[in-house]
Order: sequence, then C-alpha cells, then structure tokens
Amino acid sequence: MKNKKEALVSKLRDFIGNKKAIVGISGGIDSAVIASLCTEALGKHNVVGVTLPYGKQSTKDSELLIKTLGIEHLNYDIKPTVDEICPDLHADKITLGNIMARTRMVHLYALSNSRNGLVIGTTNRSEAEMGYYTKYGDGAVDVEPIANLWKREVYELGKELGVPISIMTKAPSANLWENQTDEDEFGFTYDDIERCFTHPESLDKHVLDKITAVSRQNEHKKHMPPSFEI
Repeated sequence: MKNKKEALVSKLRDFIGNKKAIVGISGGIDSAVIASLCTEALGKHNVVGVTLPYGKQSTKDSELLIKTLGIEHLNYDIKPTVDEICPDLHADKITLGNIMARTRMVHLYALSNSRNGLVIGTTNRSEAEMGYYTKYGDGAVDVEPIANLWKREVYELGKELGVPISIMTKAPSANLWENQTDEDEFGFTYDDIERCFTHPESLDKHVLDKITAVSRQNEHKKHMPPSFEI
C-alpha cells in the first residue's frame, strides 16, 4: 500500500499542478484519504477542505480531520438552498438526497472557479462499480484519484496516512439523511461488492444476483449521456 500511496501523491501533484485542491469533507474515510493525499502532494496551503452540512448535521469528524491536516476550512449550510429547491417536506429520501449532493457540488465548483482550483472526487472502486453516487452531484468532479481502489484498500490507505480513528471506525455513510449507512442502503456489504467483482464464486447466488442487478441498473451513470447520429 505504501507504493500505491506514493504513486497517488505523485499523480495528484502532476495533475493538479499549480492549482488548489477543492475537497468536500464529509467526515467519512474516502474524503479523509483524498484530503490527506492532496495535502501530502501539494502542501497544506494548497488544499481547501469544505464542509457542507444540511442544517444541524454534525461536522465534528470533518473538522477534526481539517484541523489535523492544517488545511483551510470553509463551511456552507446547504439547507436554505435545498429547501428552496425542494419545499415538499414529504419528498422521498432519494430525491432529497440527490438535491443535497448536487447543491454541494455547485458550492465546490463555485470555489473551484474563484480559487483557481480543481474539484477532487472521493469515489472508490466499490462505489464506482455500483454506480453509488449522484449524477451531476458527487459524480461531477475533475479527477477520481481512488476510483481504482476497493473500499478495503481505502481503509488500508487511511491507516497509513494517519486518518483519525473516529473516522476509521465509523460506518460508511453518504450522510444524506439521519442514521443512513451505505451498507444498509445496499442490502449487502462492501466486502460482498469486492468479492462479486473479484471472486464471484465465493458469494451466495442471491447476494451475487442482487449486486449485479444494482450495478447494471446504474450503468447509465458510468458513461457520458448518449447523443443521436442524424
């Protein structure tokens, strides 16, 4: 994993160049690893950590990471914007969650434009294979440095980078609604996802079929929108 870390740091340094890295910090392992890698690659003065809570959502772990890394911190409450776009309090969770993700990306790209920066994505391979991100939300970035690392590998990298233990041990969550966790939403685990794509024979057929179905259902997220030949 040390070689992978060094390779990622080098590639980030080359890709970002003299721009700033704009990173949305969710308080989870993926954004923590990305912010840590960017800090090693560019130095703390060239990384902006952005917290984007919806109202009273906790930013405790995000703030701990930002303080640990010594990077600039900006905070924006997205609730007023989200509530104006979606005033229906009975809207389903998926619709509301998608609006939240897209609102966050608007903030990140506004900062990117004003700070001569690039928006750094936080999607790992497990999420990429499943299409587990919002189209034009957290899927709208300038680069996805860890999209070839399984969730397990992201944790290994986090340990090597010294990510705070409170982040390392919390249940993965997109933080889109109260008590939401990735694996509860999936109905299977990150370990199951990795096994599906690497050792499918080791999985129960019911779980394998379920993962495959979700991946196929979200295939449209993995490509540019289709165009028509006329």
